[in-house]
Amino acid sequence: MGKEKKDNKKKKEKEETRQRALSKDGPRVSSFVYGCWRLLDDPEGSDVKRIRSKIDACLESGISTFDHADIYGGYGCEEVFGRAIKDSPELLKHIEIVTKCGIMLVDPARPDNRIKYYDHGGNHIIKSVERSLKNLNAETIDLLLIHRPGPLMDPEELGAVLDHLRKSGKIKHYGVSNFTVSQFKMLNSCTDRKLATNQVEMNPLHQAPFLDGTLDYMIQKQIRPMAWSPTGGGRIFNDSSEDAVRVRTAVQEIASRYDMEPDQVLYSWLLMHPSNPAIILGTNRPDRIRKAVESRSRQLDKQDWYAIWTAATGVEVP
Repeated sequence: MGKEKKDNKKKKEKEETRQRALSKDGPRVSSFVYGCWRLLDDPEGSDVKRIRSKIDACLESGISTFDHADIYGGYGCEEVFGRAIKDSPELLKHIEIVTKCGIMLVDPARPDNRIKYYDHGGNHIIKSVERSLKNLNAETIDLLLIHRPGPLMDPEELGAVLDHLRKSGKIKHYGVSNFTVSQFKMLNSCTDRKLATNQVEMNPLHQAPFLDGTLDYMIQKQIRPMAWSPTGGGRIFNDSSEDAVRVRTAVQEIASRYDMEPDQVLYSWLLMHPSNPAIILGTNRPDRIRKAVESRSRQLDKQDWYAIWTAATGVEVP
């Protein structure tokens, strides 16, 4: 075997070790996922060169999965990401695209929306997917998520349209975001394929999914969650509330002992959970992307894990 073939084989094996399936029939995603909701908030701009610098930093670090939603950036983030894809269409061979739909925002881009609401109707879901494909300059979406549940959601209609989109080739897999266990089960009973994942908020200051059965159910069904807001949207680092200050103090103490960055401690904290979450990053800085993935190889001990948990609650475990 020639050197080039050996190098390519090693590269492929390395990429595969960094990817895991979300569920039995679900897509393979990288252990870290790049969240694109802040692409338009980057002080260095959002032109093709800047977007590409972040994509390259991700790929160099083993991050191949990119998380979008139609509403991100006032309905604009998919389009700026899509410009980078249009400029370098070969990127589609190396990445997985996740996007979400169902939330309707009051925004100049959607002048008919009088209030914020949810639309899970078949026509809207189809139109959202078609618009996302156009904006992203992609022929298929690797994973479509229903962004949030709502009281008017008809699971039979929604399940039928998800199956239609998959069979038509417009999406490869589907799942949900921010669903309770009962909502997850309800929609799962109305689809031909099982839901691939539930994308939920996971951080020390948001302990609900750890306690309300959400993650227990994911473990039971061998479905990996996707964890959004792993640093509490930055609140852990800059909020003055008592719980945030306690967590920040605990994280900083652990970080100093392990010679880690505070955000790396939080990523390691999540990676210890037996649900094996795929962690969504939100930074606009390529250097922070590269530093984040180092936490894959850094292991906290159980006392450190519980020190952060206890700091968040303010009381020791029972």
